[in-house]
Amino acid sequence: MITDLSLLLIILLGFISTTLGSALVFFSKKELSEKNEAIFLGFASGVMIAASIWSLLIPALEESKELGKLSFIPPAVGFLLGALFLVAIDHLVPHMHLSGEEEGPECKLSRNSRLFLAMSIHNFPEGLAVGFALGDYLSRGLDPSPAFAIALAMAIQNIPEGAAISLPLSKEKGKLKAFLSGSASSIAEPLSALLGIFLSSILSPLSPYLLSFSAGAMIFVVAEDLIPESKIEEHPHHGALALVAGFLVMMVLDVSLG
Repeated sequence: MITDLSLLLIILLGFISTTLGSALVFFSKKELSEKNEAIFLGFASGVMIAASIWSLLIPALEESKELGKLSFIPPAVGFLLGALFLVAIDHLVPHMHLSGEEEGPECKLSRNSRLFLAMSIHNFPEGLAVGFALGDYLSRGLDPSPAFAIALAMAIQNIPEGAAISLPLSKEKGKLKAFLSGSASSIAEPLSALLGIFLSSILSPLSPYLLSFSAGAMIFVVAEDLIPESKIEEHPHHGALALVAGFLVMMVLDVSLG
């Protein structure tokens, strides 16, 4: 039986795990090596790809069955809109990726502020995915365990992500400020999860579009950010195998908890 406490845990799980990862700055003096980054980002890519398919696109297709042979239309439209939404955000919001690449309009924001915005953009579709899935299951009176599977998988990959943010910042900001920056970088995740639940509750007929929208946004993040930043081509076996492992973990969680 789902309780208010368990719903709150699902919503906050991504933020909690990023905070735990950021806390590694108090126990480690070294930044993540390129090989470890390839593993962590490859794993995150596999999780997000699998979540997009198993937890979002397949349910969206199932909810569109009444359209018969045209049941692909809502998921396809939502998927495309999700990707285009991230393209628009990339052009409108100034931000800097972990690799140092800058995007968006020119501004006077500090490097740390732009890095914070980049991670917020990254975390936004993850939170939406959790929120849309949770709202969809609750609105139909179903067990929201699949939404917990998404939240848990995102939490697993958020731990190294928090470390990847806080460790490099510790040299210039100190450990405490680096920890707080890493933790705060994921605040967009529970906020977007709440937004997803709200939209699902008032737009339940559009559920297939909403679910596939977050899938399109996540796949865009994987293709544009995670895989390039993992430098998978320099550590092909580590990064590629980590991606496969992440995909398998998410698939197992979705099937076993669904």
